[in-house]
Amino acid sequence: MLESNYTRPTEFLLVGFTDYPPLTITLFLVFLIVYTLTVVGNMGLIILVNINSSLQTPMYYFLSNLSFLDISYSTAITPKMLVNFLTSRKSISLYGCALQMLFFVCFADAECLVLAAMAYDRYAAICNPLLYPTLMSRRVCVCFIVLAYFSGSVTSMVHVCLTFRLPFCGSNIVNHFFCDIPPLLALSCADTHINELLLFALCGFIQTSTFAVIFISYFRILITVLSIKSSGGRSKTFSTCASHLIAVTLFYGTLLFMYLRPTTSYSLNTDKVVSVLYTLVIPTLNALIYSLRNKEVKDAVKRAIEKKDLPTYSLDIKQNNVLKAF
Repeated sequence: MLESNYTRPTEFLLVGFTDYPPLTITLFLVFLIVYTLTVVGNMGLIILVNINSSLQTPMYYFLSNLSFLDISYSTAITPKMLVNFLTSRKSISLYGCALQMLFFVCFADAECLVLAAMAYDRYAAICNPLLYPTLMSRRVCVCFIVLAYFSGSVTSMVHVCLTFRLPFCGSNIVNHFFCDIPPLLALSCADTHINELLLFALCGFIQTSTFAVIFISYFRILITVLSIKSSGGRSKTFSTCASHLIAVTLFYGTLLFMYLRPTTSYSLNTDKVVSVLYTLVIPTLNALIYSLRNKEVKDAVKRAIEKKDLPTYSLDIKQNNVLKAF
């Protein structure tokens, strides 16, 4: 039951990582570099997919949305974290905290569904190639993306509304570097069992259902690949799925550890370290994984570079021909 005689805090103070100045500057520079790589790498993938005709396929449509989500949920957290490294008072307003949680939860949950859609796309392409144009039509792909953003929006609204209806009548110091749900629940002086149950239920449903889709899709893919007689055909088919499997393992491993544990096992200091992985490191790794391990993306980059250099090369030839004429 909510307390009636308390004053709602106007701001929260984020503990962050450390107050030791040399380490603070080091972490600021490291995280700034990682965040820059995240934005540049994922934005580059989005632009490449949209300007290159050979990448106008369902797989790369989902990949461009995945890159957008990586930029978005990283941007919801990182800029404020970087600013706090340079200030002595690491504060965030009540509404700023709510918005940060809203966008982060929305984009993170949406990413789960996009990863599941990418796994289904690989299943359709490998196991049902003749039906692939029907199974993964433009309309189906758009419906998958709309469902992802809609689901993320609904779950984030539920979490934010229930969390910020709680009374925070004690300390306003959040033992984290952003406004995540568990550390805010720890500050409330009311019963948070309903919030914890909904956190476990909603996150559990989205993560386990999408993980089930991914697992079943790749199980069917494995059966199909093992039936291919040539070793070259098997390795080529596996290589088309390798990048996605690595991204899924990294993303789901950290999320399952963070949100599908009993609340008694939460350790906020440990959670801060794990949170860095999925807010900063994984978005950067996704861009690297899908570019460095993907032959089609690398070929598209080469063609874009050659196309850019072609006018200069042609101009040089014309100039040489003019000089020879004289």
